[in-house]
Amino acid sequence: MPPMPGAHLGPGIGVQGFNNSRVPLFHAPTPSSNPGHFGGVHNRRRAEDNSGRFIQQKLERASAKEKQLLFEEVLANAHALMVDVFGNYVVQKFFEFGTPEQKVALGRALKGDVMNLALQMYGCRVIQKALESIDESIQLEILRELESQVLKCVKDQNGNHVVQKVIEKVKPERLQFIIDTFMKNGPDTIMQLSMHPYGCRVIQRVLEHCTEEQKRPVLEALHANVRSLVLDQYGNYVIQHVIEHGSEQDRDRIVQEIAGNVLRYAQHKFASNVIEKCLICAGPQHKTLLINEVCGDPDDPSPPILLMMKDQFANYVVQKMLDTADPVYRKKMMYAIKPHIPTLRKFSYGKHIISKFVLSFENV
Repeated sequence: MPPMPGAHLGPGIGVQGFNNSRVPLFHAPTPSSNPGHFGGVHNRRRAEDNSGRFIQQKLERASAKEKQLLFEEVLANAHALMVDVFGNYVVQKFFEFGTPEQKVALGRALKGDVMNLALQMYGCRVIQKALESIDESIQLEILRELESQVLKCVKDQNGNHVVQKVIEKVKPERLQFIIDTFMKNGPDTIMQLSMHPYGCRVIQRVLEHCTEEQKRPVLEALHANVRSLVLDQYGNYVIQHVIEHGSEQDRDRIVQEIAGNVLRYAQHKFASNVIEKCLICAGPQHKTLLINEVCGDPDDPSPPILLMMKDQFANYVVQKMLDTADPVYRKKMMYAIKPHIPTLRKFSYGKHIISKFVLSFENV
């Protein structure tokens, strides 16, 4: 039988160590001790979840003396536990349920190893929990170790979660080094991160938690690249975030970039989502601008809305327009497509929309 996760940590530590007579409180039968019972990623996740719940229950019920007894062993083996599949839960629960003194001691135990932990699957979870639980002075010690490696963390599958948590939990005035790093080489870095699977998440956290002064250069870099970002599988989420959470001025600038190219963007897998977000969040004048464009001129034999209703992506934009338009513009849309209803019925994407249009038209 292969050694169990945590077994290498020595007596009294890790899941196997819960059997140790020194800490009988944490004696837990775990399904993971039977490799034939739990196999694969799904089963490992179940074992992790069970371990986390068990540790939390025991710590909540433990006496102060029992907690201290375990804590002394945890602290002595902190670095090994933090990167262990089960041990990281023990450390996290002490950050969550430990005494203020225990949290400080564990926070200081991170010193010198923050980057290694931030880039490790389980260590990154410990760093995130620490940032939620420790005081500002220890937060700043963590930040000092991350400062020169921000971009490396942002682009890492584990490290990006740490940077996101830093932005969420640390005071904005302490985060200027992140903005400076992003803007060091001009707006190109912002665009690259916005089109990165992990970087796009970090940019969104910046837009949520940083000050207006810190966000402005980031927003300007995004505005300069809107037409590229809306077409990107990750960048479109960043632009949607600006539309939903940004200022009215920022929304207006994005709508103005989209206007004139609504048909093209509506037929695009990712950009169509951005147009839908505009229709949900933008003001009446923005909806009017977009709807007028797709309806075309009254004598246009083939208005953009007709092509959109036949398209696998653009048809959703038409539905969103119908849902969000005021009665006047809903009627304008109906008149634009009414002559083409027999043809549109032949297209699978148009059938559902036509039924909604016809029902609305009959009620006008």
